[in-house]
Amino acid sequence: MPIYELRTYTVTVGKMADVVDLYKTQGWPALAKHPAKLVGYFTGDIGALNQLVHLWKFDDDADRRAFWAALFGDADFMAFARQLRPLLQSQENKLMMAAPWGPSP
Repeated sequence: MPIYELRTYTVTVGKMADVVDLYKTQGWPALAKHPAKLVGYFTGDIGALNQLVHLWKFDDDADRRAFWAALFGDADFMAFARQLRPLLQSQENKLMMAAPWGPSP
């Protein structure tokens, strides 16, 4: 059964443009080298300002752990992460399973 990981990064006020630029120039190119597990990235417009939210879909927990291990072993991704971390205030991760009714990504 697939599992979903919802990651919410709270960005330092005034730094969202820097985060977006960093993802466009370094983060996404590094991520694109790895298996496609990303459902999507989202930024807040009303209410959840200064947040970057991303949703990932994995086959199971072993798939999730293997993906993150490979990503954290990638020098390009880690160079990106070192620049991203000072721009963030907090990170929240949630692991979820799709409800047994309705659509799922």
